[in-house]
Amino acid sequence: MAEVGGVKKFERSDNVIPDYDYLFDNTAPAKKRGKTRVLGKFLRLNRRPITATLLLYILQFSPTFAVPLLSAEIINLVTYSLAGGGAGRHEWTLLAIYVAVIAVLILQNVPSTVWRRRIMSKMLRRTSAGIKSSVVRKLQQLSITYHKDIETGRIQSKFLKDTDSVDTLFSQVVDSLLPNIIGVIVAVIISLYRSWVVSLFFLLVIPCNVLLSRVFRKRIGKSYRDYRLRTEDMSSRLTTMLEMIPVTKSHGLENIEIESVHRSIMNLTGSGRYMDETVAHFGAMSWVLNNILSALCLVFCAVLALLGRMPVGDIVLYQSLFSQISGYVSALINIAPQLASGNEALNSVSEIMNVSDVETNIGKKEVPAIEGAITFEHVSYRYPNTEQFVVRDFDLAVRPGECIAVVGPSGSGKSTIMNMIIGFLRPTEGALLVDGTPIGDYDLSGYRHHISVVPQNSILFSGTIRENITYGLSSYSEQQLAAAVEMANLEEFLRTLPDGLDTRIGEHGDKLSGGQKQRITIARALIRNPKILILDEATSALDNISEFHVQKAIASSIRGRTTFIVAHRLSTIRDADRIVVMDAGVAVEIGTYDELMAKKGKFYELKCLNDLNLKTAEEGLA
Repeated sequence: MAEVGGVKKFERSDNVIPDYDYLFDNTAPAKKRGKTRVLGKFLRLNRRPITATLLLYILQFSPTFAVPLLSAEIINLVTYSLAGGGAGRHEWTLLAIYVAVIAVLILQNVPSTVWRRRIMSKMLRRTSAGIKSSVVRKLQQLSITYHKDIETGRIQSKFLKDTDSVDTLFSQVVDSLLPNIIGVIVAVIISLYRSWVVSLFFLLVIPCNVLLSRVFRKRIGKSYRDYRLRTEDMSSRLTTMLEMIPVTKSHGLENIEIESVHRSIMNLTGSGRYMDETVAHFGAMSWVLNNILSALCLVFCAVLALLGRMPVGDIVLYQSLFSQISGYVSALINIAPQLASGNEALNSVSEIMNVSDVETNIGKKEVPAIEGAITFEHVSYRYPNTEQFVVRDFDLAVRPGECIAVVGPSGSGKSTIMNMIIGFLRPTEGALLVDGTPIGDYDLSGYRHHISVVPQNSILFSGTIRENITYGLSSYSEQQLAAAVEMANLEEFLRTLPDGLDTRIGEHGDKLSGGQKQRITIARALIRNPKILILDEATSALDNISEFHVQKAIASSIRGRTTFIVAHRLSTIRDADRIVVMDAGVAVEIGTYDELMAKKGKFYELKCLNDLNLKTAEEGLA
């Protein structure tokens, strides 16, 4: 992207989706932000193709301007000829010229229409692709905290529905708004040329329609805004319902869930009905107003003709011109609801594009390789807009290749520490160093190529087991895949499947057990041969036999890489180099398994409680 004369330019190519983040940037003054600013940038960015389409529009619809004018001339020619005793050679010649001009103007409509549509389609399609691509890119750049705060259904509604509405807005502006304004201007110029008196009557159309539009503007805007918000609520509610179906059915709550969603549907339906009725009321009032004005125009022109102040043929001309002006103004007024809908959608998309909570890697240090040394220096962290620290004054120096286990009760800060190592969260106070460099100085996307994470909840997508394990890898060998499968204890499970690694697992892996899904997630982490491995209660979903094999595989796979293990079953971290015991965000104990057990402090208490819970669970199963 280059900047010429203060305006940013984009490389034009049919095969490249343009970067349209520029349309939504926040560099403009606060008063100019929002839909008008984005629309203005769109018009400036595409001023050449828009100008071309407007010129072609004048050519394309020139018959609508010229035919009434020529028709009036023909009627006046016939009237004068009959009054003078008949038509001579001159009159027939003029008639032939008028007919030929009308024929040429009508026939040129085909090529001018196709040419205009081609230019407009290319411009709008590129803009649509650019905006959708920019939204996807923004969603990938936004922080994890933002994604946790906003519901998935709302994002889906903004991307799937609102970006399409923005496309419609730009299309309405280029295909309807600007052409109709040009149409009004051309029609007014013709009428002024013929009679300024009649033109003054024509100008009544504009203020009358503008006044009508102002009366309905707030109601229309409010109705579209309410409908958009209820659509987002409905989308969010539906997403939640689908995710909760196993819980809903297992507790016999189907009717309650149906009633809850039904209420959302009825709220959306009521909002839609109010919007439709408002638009219908506005359209009907506009139609009545313009037809009354058209009838008054006919009477006004007839009186002028009877008084001898205009030729009879000009009645047809002015009635046609008035109908055109009225039609153009009416069209401008009637697209107001569509523009209001598009403006509201533009506001919705801008809500995502203008979020400042992003992860920026531009100009950051490249990370070709890391050793895996992690150092926490008096690190504290609290979530935005809160005052309570979830991690306080945390100090820890981890050598490359060391295995660190982090334990503690729920809410003690274990996952927050892991998220800081990944780079999802930045320390509020203190410093987190990777190989001696503050993590904030790294290109985090490149840094994460050297990390693998096995979360507590398996994250799988609809596809094959092979596709889930090799997700994101541009190349891999079958030997690497086989090694990861073996380390994750997947071989025996795969042998029971007719298609093995190429078995499709359904949405979110719903065709698999919890332990099977977790082992696929572990294989996905290990195939990347990371320098830093994070296991966030990775074995919590496994049965005792699978856990034994996976722990054995992990024990061999962590050699030569820095490993962090958040453990639920404390017996599984006996071989960790060090164990960090967290309590209320503070590291209360650090040491080996034997050292902490001998100390009989917080870890000892957790271990005894853990053993008691496991024993109770086993007795319950028996």
